Amino acid sequence: MNSGFYIILAAQFLSALADNALLFAAIALLTDLNSPAWHTPVLQQSFIVSYIVLAPFVGAFADSLPKGRVMFISNIIKLAGCVAMLVGVHPLIAYCLVGLGAAAYSPAKYGILTEYLPPDQLVKANSWMEGLTVAAIVLGALVGGMLISPKVVAPLLQTLDIPLVGSIAELAIAFIVLIYIAAAIFNLYIPRVAIDHKPLSRSPVFLVKDFWHCFKLLWKDPLGQVSLAVTTLFWGAGATLRLLVLAWAAVALHYDIGEAAKLTAWVAIGIAIGSVLAAKFIKLEHSVKVLPVGIAMGVAVLMMIPVTNSTVAILLLIAIGAMGGYFVVPMNALLQHRGHLLMGAGRSIAVQNFNENLSIFAMLGLYAVMQKLELSIYLIIAVFGLLLSGIMAALYKRHGHDQDRGQK
Repeated sequence: MNSGFYIILAAQFLSALADNALLFAAIALLTDLNSPAWHTPVLQQSFIVSYIVLAPFVGAFADSLPKGRVMFISNIIKLAGCVAMLVGVHPLIAYCLVGLGAAAYSPAKYGILTEYLPPDQLVKANSWMEGLTVAAIVLGALVGGMLISPKVVAPLLQTLDIPLVGSIAELAIAFIVLIYIAAAIFNLYIPRVAIDHKPLSRSPVFLVKDFWHCFKLLWKDPLGQVSLAVTTLFWGAGATLRLLVLAWAAVALHYDIGEAAKLTAWVAIGIAIGSVLAAKFIKLEHSVKVLPVGIAMGVAVLMMIPVTNSTVAILLLIAIGAMGGYFVVPMNALLQHRGHLLMGAGRSIAVQNFNENLSIFAMLGLYAVMQKLELSIYLIIAVFGLLLSGIMAALYKRHGHDQDRGQK
């Protein structure tokens, strides 16, 4: 691998690190504003709404310019969202702007690998990219938790005199602004490569029609349907679980928001462990057989209810993450395989991203409604765990033998 590849990795790592840390800083800012609890899931909805609305268009945008330029523009949009929070724009609106940048960034960060590297290095490159993304999720939770921890940051707040910064949450956002600036600087040094595949048409009508055609094609394919359903459910559940852990840790473990934010990193570590195990033991042709692990994951979520010990909590969260990684990696591989055969990898990824973010939006909406009704966090966990296990059981009952038929 040459130096250009490592510049790409550094830019992606810093941008993803800032994205994950910013969520916790924005939640802390909502707390400073005395916002109701249901604003927290709505905050994350505001981030992912751009992924849903712009799904038919971001791929074409990424293909219309050099990918490094697209990543730079996207990081500047994220940076603008951070600054908007500091100048007093409500976090729900400012975080939506950050989500707009993230939606535009997503196809470029994967597309540039294909354009820049020879085919025989792509598997290794994707492994690096995914590994650093998981690292950014873990460190983002740790850094975000540290930046909003009164014990750590309060002395700095009293010492430093920074314009627009008057609270711990605002100081955290100011630090995250610096991370986005560093990511943007790396973007400027990403090697410029020729544009491989210009969009067939820039017409919004054409792009929407083509996207809808691919959407229906993937959902009508039996193996595409089950793999898309499972990955969609997983990412919706994963986004909601992160917020559930924050609320649960406050009640069950008496953690403040900084300590609770750090706790979410254990789920990401578990996902990484499960992913490695899946790569070692699960073959593509047997991927549907991991669905019972998804059912068990829902049961494990229910086991959070009686836990009051921090060590037990960490072990349980690692186990939940490991089960998630173990069943979603084979499903993701199966989805990429079917998508490549049916329509090409790029458009199938666009459909996958759309469905996954729609699931996140819906599950966060359900969580927001339950918080608005002031339901107990333990009741919310029970609903969430039963819903996850129930849907996975229904998918296994319906599709348990589909893959064997599909391979014949």
